[in-house]
Amino acid sequence: MSGKQTPMHDFSRTKVTVVMVLVFVLWAALWIRAGQLQIVRGPELAERALRQHLALESDRGSRGQILDRSGQLLAKSVAFTSVHARPAQISDLDYTVSKLAPILKQNPAKLKQRLSSSKSFIFLARQIDDKTAAQLEDVNLRGVYLTTEYGRSYPHKHLAGQLLGFVGIDDTGLDGLEKSFNSILAGKKAKYAVQRDAAGRRLYLDAQGKAMENTDGDNLRLTIDAQVQFFAEDALEKAVTDNHGTAGVCIVVDVPTAEILAWANYPFFNPNTYKRGRPASRRNRLALDLMEPGSTMKPLLVAAALQEGVVRPDSVFNCENGRWRIGRHAIRDTHSYGLIPVNKIIRWSSNIGAAKIAMELGSDRLYSYFKKMGFTDPTGLPLPGESGGMIRPPGAWGDIGLATAAFGQGVAITPIQLVQAFYTLASGGIMRPLRLVLDPADETRERTSYRLFDERVARAVQDMMREVVEEDHGTGSRAGIKGMHIGGKTGTAQKAAPSGGYGNKYIASFIGFYPAYDPQYIVYIMVDEPEPSHYGGVVSAPAVRDVALRTMSYFGQMPDAAFVVQKPNPSLVSASSVGQRAATFHRSIEKEHVVIGDTVPDLLGMPLRRAVEILASKGIIPSLEGDGLIISKQAPQAGEGWPKGENRVFTLWLARST
Repeated sequence: MSGKQTPMHDFSRTKVTVVMVLVFVLWAALWIRAGQLQIVRGPELAERALRQHLALESDRGSRGQILDRSGQLLAKSVAFTSVHARPAQISDLDYTVSKLAPILKQNPAKLKQRLSSSKSFIFLARQIDDKTAAQLEDVNLRGVYLTTEYGRSYPHKHLAGQLLGFVGIDDTGLDGLEKSFNSILAGKKAKYAVQRDAAGRRLYLDAQGKAMENTDGDNLRLTIDAQVQFFAEDALEKAVTDNHGTAGVCIVVDVPTAEILAWANYPFFNPNTYKRGRPASRRNRLALDLMEPGSTMKPLLVAAALQEGVVRPDSVFNCENGRWRIGRHAIRDTHSYGLIPVNKIIRWSSNIGAAKIAMELGSDRLYSYFKKMGFTDPTGLPLPGESGGMIRPPGAWGDIGLATAAFGQGVAITPIQLVQAFYTLASGGIMRPLRLVLDPADETRERTSYRLFDERVARAVQDMMREVVEEDHGTGSRAGIKGMHIGGKTGTAQKAAPSGGYGNKYIASFIGFYPAYDPQYIVYIMVDEPEPSHYGGVVSAPAVRDVALRTMSYFGQMPDAAFVVQKPNPSLVSASSVGQRAATFHRSIEKEHVVIGDTVPDLLGMPLRRAVEILASKGIIPSLEGDGLIISKQAPQAGEGWPKGENRVFTLWLARST
């Protein structure tokens, strides 16, 4: 008998359905998750990925160069390698410290403390050498990177060191022109994206980033001539050391352009080693140090008095035989002078004569000229911390203050202020700002000029300054160059004592015009506390001559040698009537007109300078015998025909006037 069988259910369809549902659910979940990641959280995740694989870096270009007027390099940037770290990227701090400390020669504990910082960026070492950089590349530590920085190099070492200044480790100008023009010289910052691998190595540079930008700083071109600067520093060093001085300054100015060719301070300063130098050696004395100008003030005083019409070039003053009392005070001269004209007050540097001229001018007018000449304000040259003058208001002077101001006591100015004032005399009376930078040009400064003295006044003072160098007993004879008219003025200023009044230390200075008329160059040298001699004509004038001689030779502007004075011959220098004829000639020389015809003129009694000018007009260079400045004998004689032929001989015998 057969029983009834229970039907078997077919689960295959159910299984398929379940699998399909599960697949659909999973598929839907994946799509939902993908949508969430890409749509909802997409921007956030993209930014996180970018932070992991791309970094926004910043870099700075190299600092611009400083060049002299002809393009010679005075300061340049040099690439250095530095080490920095990103602490957040360091995974094994102990391992990193153990590798870094011996390479960088740093204390491990201090290095670990620095690397534990919460800062995103820290410098570990600056300007490392190539060997250290190679060792760091070999160990390849995560979170530690090498980067390129720029440091400053001065190829000529101390040349114009105080003027140029120096740059700190962050490539920022800290003094001098480096500081004044930091915004122009400094390299510009650039931000750019870089892609890095897992070790942090840079893979490429964004085409729109730094590679497409010029981030280097701009160059600075000065009016300074490196060769003239060398001449100035060489002569200045010799003047200071030979005369046992403590310091000194020298400046050379090209008069037609008002451009400064040399700016020298001694002791020298090498900006390559500014950390090791004494702070005093960094001092830019030409622009910072106040000094009493001494007798170099006298030509400026006379120019003001001539301009105001209170004196004439031939005005005569009584110099009181060397001592003149003003109230309780006495003014003294180094020699006992009586009645002398204005030109001899300059030539012989009479304090009493200058004081009496100042009395004629008055305090208010003299102060106004001090102000117009720039003594109360900085010159405006692009130099950090430039000093202005210290001059009391005229109401506080009194008679003795007015008298001493006439010969440069009781007033304090910087050397560059003094040179700026003398430029007005050299330029024919035009006050024009001196220039120190050619590019970029300061157009506003170049337009700021005005007439301070009439041209006739400037020419008259130039002639008086020529007498200081060329005429008998002139205080600046050591600055002369044979064959060229030279003008100048000595200065010997007594320094104030710390306890008050004046001590036994001096400033010796000389300022010269080369040539005396229509000057091409102004040269000024000051030596601080020279010993044993403290006179400007002895200490500084020879150094000024040396700078001018070498500068003009360098530019090919030296005159032909007009004559060479031979050793004196005692048997040829006496003539009974020379003294009387010379005196007569000196009284009339300015108006006398010598006719140069077919025969030789009478040169007896003439100053040597005038006789040489007459012979030079005929193409004759005379041979000189004896010692002196007055012609006592000539061959050929007056009335004879001019010598002819290639080997023309004309001999002049010299004697001193009596």
